[in-house]
Amino acid sequence: MATPLKIDFVSDVSCPWCVIGLRALEQAAERLAGEVQLDLHFQPFELNPQMGPGGQDIGEHLQQKYGASAEQREATRAAIAARGAELGFTFTSGARSRIYNTFDAHRLLHWAELQGRQAPLKNGLFKAYFTDGQDPSDHDVLVRVAQEAGLDAQEARTVLASDRYADEVREREQFYLQQGIHSVPAVIVNDRHLIQGGQPVELFEQALRQIAAQRQE
Repeated sequence: MATPLKIDFVSDVSCPWCVIGLRALEQAAERLAGEVQLDLHFQPFELNPQMGPGGQDIGEHLQQKYGASAEQREATRAAIAARGAELGFTFTSGARSRIYNTFDAHRLLHWAELQGRQAPLKNGLFKAYFTDGQDPSDHDVLVRVAQEAGLDAQEARTVLASDRYADEVREREQFYLQQGIHSVPAVIVNDRHLIQGGQPVELFEQALRQIAAQRQE
């Protein structure tokens, strides 16, 4: 009998380490098939909540926010691409030229959770931005990805055209900030165990097995 584990995966759709963390978590769960069963919930976190329409050039943004030089940015990009490749995800070189506001994407993810299609939408949004270089604030992009994730395109467009779920998303964002989550990904297991960052598959596997064993004691 697989042990159920509730996972709150706090992340942003424009965070490359969140892609790595999710892929590693998913692969750890595959290794533990029959031992653990993940109840996965994606929770909102905005890396750049003040980002305006149209976004900002990514090089300019990283230099302003982190003081990263062009050489440092390239080294980080290469490291992320290599980790992604190990996990079967393609970070397309040069695809991401801008950083965008992701609040509408989080509203759509909140709706998708109610429809039971949150995970395919999350993975689709990661691919749209990091692999295909598309704008995750563009409603046409969001609707197309939602449809590909098995959601109703017209309903998705209706959600985006309104302010539906805005309050719920902001409340969840504030909750996790108040819990001390200031960087992502943050993986919270059973509301009490925190795994921070884009950790290797082996670390997630070990942690999930240990937490599951504690539940069985």
